[in-house]
Amino acid sequence: MAARVQHSLQFQRNSITAFFFSSSSSSSFSNSINKTQINFRSKWFSPSSSSSSSKRSGAALYCTCSSNSDSTDSNSSPMVAKEDPFILTTPLYYVNAPPHMGSAYSTIAADAIARFQRLTGKKVIFITGTDEHGEKIATAAAAGGSTPNDHCDAISQSYRALWKDLDISYDKFIRTTDPKHEAIVEEFYSKVLENGDIYRADYEGLYCVNCEEYKDEKELLENNCCPMHLKPCVSRKEDNYFFALSKYQKRLEDILEHNPDFVQPMYRLNEVQNWMKSGLRDFSISRASVDWGIRVPNDPKQTIYVWFDALLGYISALSDDEEQPSLQRAISLGWPASLHLIGKDILRFHAVYWPAMLMSAGLSLPKTVFGHGFLTKDGMKMGKSLGNTLEPNELVHRFGADAVRYFFLREVEFGNDGDYSEERFINIVNAHLANTIGNLLNRTLGLLKKNCQSTLIADSSVAAQGNVFKDNVEKLVEKAKIQYQSLLLSSACESVLEIGNAGNLYIDEHAPWSLFKKGGTSFDSAAKDLVIILEAMRIIAVALSPVAPNLCLRIYQQLGYTTEQFNATTWNDTQWGGLKSGQIMAPPNPIFARIEIPSESEGGAPVEKKVSKKKEKLPRTQTQTQTQTTVGA
Repeated sequence: MAARVQHSLQFQRNSITAFFFSSSSSSSFSNSINKTQINFRSKWFSPSSSSSSSKRSGAALYCTCSSNSDSTDSNSSPMVAKEDPFILTTPLYYVNAPPHMGSAYSTIAADAIARFQRLTGKKVIFITGTDEHGEKIATAAAAGGSTPNDHCDAISQSYRALWKDLDISYDKFIRTTDPKHEAIVEEFYSKVLENGDIYRADYEGLYCVNCEEYKDEKELLENNCCPMHLKPCVSRKEDNYFFALSKYQKRLEDILEHNPDFVQPMYRLNEVQNWMKSGLRDFSISRASVDWGIRVPNDPKQTIYVWFDALLGYISALSDDEEQPSLQRAISLGWPASLHLIGKDILRFHAVYWPAMLMSAGLSLPKTVFGHGFLTKDGMKMGKSLGNTLEPNELVHRFGADAVRYFFLREVEFGNDGDYSEERFINIVNAHLANTIGNLLNRTLGLLKKNCQSTLIADSSVAAQGNVFKDNVEKLVEKAKIQYQSLLLSSACESVLEIGNAGNLYIDEHAPWSLFKKGGTSFDSAAKDLVIILEAMRIIAVALSPVAPNLCLRIYQQLGYTTEQFNATTWNDTQWGGLKSGQIMAPPNPIFARIEIPSESEGGAPVEKKVSKKKEKLPRTQTQTQTQTTVGA
């Protein structure tokens, strides 16, 4: 059924010509910009990037406003550029149901990126949260015999609890039922209305309740089924308010053409550009039939569409809790976002709707939107009807956060779809974490205790002079750094693991256990070999800490360091030379237990051998299946 829209022509009035410039630029500088000569290639991944306007021309910021406070004159003191924070967001997860592995995967990946950026010295603001309005929420609450408020409280808390179990180091957790969020949504709506981009009209079309979205007939399957949820869409006719998305077609096309880093990976950019070729259509931003939502400021009989509401959580999260919430105040605390990390099913909302909304309000665009793939289990789409769902809470409680984090970041090429099988999970974490890394550390410390009283006989820089192994480690560390910066998380894990592989090969070839028996200079050589291996383990502990933070903390503690010293590490600590002569190592104690698979005759599930360890508190801030249905922003 073709959608029919009758609307006023008020939004067709001439719009102000806008141009691209860095949010830190002065108005005098912005006047001199030739908008056709901007290079949009973003450099935010690099920790060495400058925040000055001359080096941030690729920041993909779009603004239609200027501030007098930014201007300078000949009598003014030069302004010192302040480095922008690295703002990273997950989707705001829809609370119609408890968290699933798809939402956990998004958040694990975001946490690894946040931890790496902190290691490089960036001020990071890591935002996550829950999207709590809309028809599905009210329906789910009623089905559970609770009020929408109580339902949202319970499900939102389940996300917080899972993030704690997964060692997620978020800085801001926003709920879209928070009064400060609602105030900012109302202010944003009013700005877009004042800009002439909201109008009232009748709309008739096919509506997917699960997506909370009207669908074009051409994108539906047989019997008008939603391709995502495989359920028939329903015919609806409403008197709604619309956002003039079509007005921003040309500007969005220009952004995507001149700033290919705006949507990543590249094949996601191609998807967005293909969507836009058929022409953007205005979309409804209110619902007359939905009561659970934020009221439309100029018409309290309607509520604001869940996506127009939820996307603004990325901004409202920046608000100070003690301050009277305002859009401008929130923007001043760090916007724009450096990276929106989302599932591919909500790419259109973030790469098309969201930037158009921001342009309408005269606000800067996020620098990059990255759409990752879905998870399957044993090669099949997951679903309750198939009995093959993957519950993140169960996985963490069985195998631990480090194993879960490592497997999904190492085995799923970031951006693509990935598959989980329990057999592969167990084989990977046993081989990589227990054997390659854990066993190398354990046997090296055992030899050191037996022959050197757990004391290093030389500085690691001295022990490795002229040693090719040291050069190899340094190359792998630099390779991992570049891969982290480029969001090649699986490759970064592989590069760090390669240090462990090289260490195992080194110790097998040099056989220090035999050299110790010979005594004399052979004894000294063997003792230096242990220093070299332990220095490599120290570097692994820093370089892998974004992925498996508690495992790496235990490695650091085995090397004689405190929790505070581990929490104070930076990427500079991956440089060779950290261990010093006379430093005393801890007694060997396995850092990761092998997961044992009982025989069929024994029955039961895989069992992880207990490792004696106390989970330390790591720093949280600076001082799914194909069920990846994150319907909220």
